[in-house]
Amino acid sequence: MPVNLELKVKVKSHKNFKTILEKTGTENRGLLNQKDIYYFVPNGLLKLRIENGRESLIFYNRDEAGKNRWSDYKVVYFENRGSEKLFSSIFRIETVVQKKRKLYYLNNTRIHLDSVKELGSFLELETLVLNGKADARKRFNEVKKILKLNSFDEIKASYRDLMLNKKNNK
Repeated sequence: MPVNLELKVKVKSHKNFKTILEKTGTENRGLLNQKDIYYFVPNGLLKLRIENGRESLIFYNRDEAGKNRWSDYKVVYFENRGSEKLFSSIFRIETVVQKKRKLYYLNNTRIHLDSVKELGSFLELETLVLNGKADARKRFNEVKKILKLNSFDEIKASYRDLMLNKKNNK
């Protein structure tokens, strides 16, 4: 099962981060329109992601309370469309998160500049573990330093959790 080291922070704007990423020559992978449908499951998180017309089912576990957010996950990709109707007939929907994600790559780290409907603007990092966790942490910390993220408060929650909290506090 693949493993990532993750970070999420709330930001006022993506402008300064885009400038830094462009100056460092970071690979721009374009804009992703994502709809994540979270389903009730007994443990972990299960979501159907519809991204620019492609569909995948993602299951992951992450220790939100730990010092670091290590996430192990599995992804199943679908060739045909229509998974939303199928899975919604099998599982109960917990919440839906819609976002526009500008995706960048640096040091095997996915950098997400996310505009999330009803929640606002965020920046996420996902560093893939390739040669052990120590190597991943080193690359992760390098990207954090480049983007000047040390002064930001980390959000130790998924967009699912943030959306559910928002709905419960209305």
